[in-house]
Amino acid sequence: MIDPVSGEHVNDQPRNGPLAARLPLLSPASLGAEQQAVYDALTGGPRADGGSGPYGFVDAEGRLLGPFNAMLYSPAVGMPLQDLGAALRFRTAFTKREREIATLVVAAHLRSDYEWYAHERLGRRAGLSEDEIDALREGRAPMLADARERLVHEAARQLVAEHDLADAVYAEAVATLGRPAVVELVTLVGYYSALATQLRVFRVGVPDGEPAPPWPGPGPGAAGGPAHGE
Repeated sequence: MIDPVSGEHVNDQPRNGPLAARLPLLSPASLGAEQQAVYDALTGGPRADGGSGPYGFVDAEGRLLGPFNAMLYSPAVGMPLQDLGAALRFRTAFTKREREIATLVVAAHLRSDYEWYAHERLGRRAGLSEDEIDALREGRAPMLADARERLVHEAARQLVAEHDLADAVYAEAVATLGRPAVVELVTLVGYYSALATQLRVFRVGVPDGEPAPPWPGPGPGAAGGPAHGE
């Protein structure tokens, strides 16, 4: 088919129903040079994990899933955005557990189905227990033995809930993590919040055949739009 906005050829079979994705999945064969550069950065970089990653972001036809398809529509934004994501995932001082705790706080607060689907799996690989994952999904504070992890959780929780840090938490974060890590944590929360917003607007859910997260009770999607489409 031809995308009516971009005029590009896309080989997509959109899902039926009101939650059908708004951005058709772009076939690798349809990509221009700048789009191809973004595609190569995503599929050939550390996210690819040798094809053995814990979650799917490329379908059987080679099309990008989750937030990555949207990056192809605007390479000028998509390339720096994917590089920021790679920096936050692979080039910060946080442990894998700390990083996934913060990311899962964002995904749970915004009820972002795909973001949770991906990072729940990354969290397990990083060593998060089922009890810890359940607590994060339900918006509860997990029982964390490590003081740094507890601080990362509380700071991320305040950032998504208040869009700010209380003076006491900020001072403790600087003393415990250091100013560079605080900058990285605030940026991480902002980055995954931005991706969750894109996923909601473009009605991107979990890959076909995967169950949506069992969110507890009414959430952001109850009054403002379909949470499933995140």
